Amino acid sequence: MKKTPHALTRLFTLLLASLTILSISVAAAGTAGSSSDPLVTLSYLNEKFLPELMTRVDEKLAARTDTASKELRAQVDADIKRLEEKYGSQTSNEGASVGTVDSFAVVTMTNGQVLYGAIGCEVMLRVGTASVVSPSSPGLIDSTGGTTLDNGAGLTKNHLYMMTISDRGVKATAATTKLLVRGTYEVK
Repeated sequence: MKKTPHALTRLFTLLLASLTILSISVAAAGTAGSSSDPLVTLSYLNEKFLPELMTRVDEKLAARTDTASKELRAQVDADIKRLEEKYGSQTSNEGASVGTVDSFAVVTMTNGQVLYGAIGCEVMLRVGTASVVSPSSPGLIDSTGGTTLDNGAGLTKNHLYMMTISDRGVKATAATTKLLVRGTYEVK
């Protein structure tokens, strides 16, 4: 078989076209995704992708926060109700009255009854007489007078007293004694 000049020209043209396509492909493959020709532009990320992503995250977070908040509120309400039923202003088996008040409440006691307050409980003698019950010193802090009272000391009417240590109390020494009490207390 004899090759004609026309066939050689075709072969040469085909070879040259193949080499051109190959070099363009190699050059394009080498620069795709580089800083001069990125696959994803920074402006696309900043202006479209990130805002959409943040919106979705915010929506999911808000939904979960709302659900968690409702569940937590329900749990807290149930716990408060349970604790109020157990400890709030009721009489126990031994006849001890227990209470917790955020504002002052009037507590009426008879001779010999003792009101024991939790740490931070405040008491003000309004009617009758009362004395301090304390296993050690100091007994009660007289916030009005700026002094401390030890075991057995008498309370002064209209002075505000605070229990700063547990196991401190006020014993009624009159037939009827009325105290204003704020905080957690127990009358025995």
